[in-house]
Amino acid sequence: MTDYSGHAFARVVAALSARRDSDRAVGMSRYVRDQFAFLGIPTGERRGLHKVALAGMPVPSETDLTGLAHGLYALPEREYQYVAVDHVVRHVRVCGPGFLAVARELITTKSWWDTVDGLPARVVGPLVLAHPALAAEMDRWIEDDNIWLARTAILHQLTYKGRTDEARLFRFCERRAGDREFFIRKAIGWALREYSKTDPAAVQAFIAQNDTELSGLSKREGLLWITGRKPRQRE
Repeated sequence: MTDYSGHAFARVVAALSARRDSDRAVGMSRYVRDQFAFLGIPTGERRGLHKVALAGMPVPSETDLTGLAHGLYALPEREYQYVAVDHVVRHVRVCGPGFLAVARELITTKSWWDTVDGLPARVVGPLVLAHPALAAEMDRWIEDDNIWLARTAILHQLTYKGRTDEARLFRFCERRAGDREFFIRKAIGWALREYSKTDPAAVQAFIAQNDTELSGLSKREGLLWITGRKPRQRE
């Protein structure tokens, strides 16, 4: 670790470990199917602790972010991974194209939607937008057997709006349309729904043209804003 990442790591661990709540931790672990241990700290409190713990520290470098993320991901409790993702999101502007490899590590390590979904639109997306050559890596991720990489490829343009590469978005959705995995089907619907706010006619036409290939879930989610229904909070 760098001096920054070492000091930040120590501050975060001290702040969060002091607020451990074993009873609450049991329920939080059940929520993610008992895949991970928890300290038992609610989201709002955790973010407040994170903010206070790192107050006054300088803006990190890409190397600092990488060291802190690796350190926090090595700890067993899930809240530390949440802090790592939040911190990377907050400082992604300091990262160059090489950070995509670090994002890939975070996506494929201790993977579940609760950590992975903070990364496509808020880390991977900004990196690809700032460094267009990285789009070729998205073309590889969409073919990957790792569902979280494929989900990230589908969702990385989620906030692009008018800057969306429509051809790539539709190609990715079409490529994984027959996937049986819930998180892939949901991602397709989520990506189409967001783009429908920019070009509803294009999304409607794409869904109609791929009616038999797309799952019912993908089609319903993709048409939510067009049909006037409200999406569920959890993606």
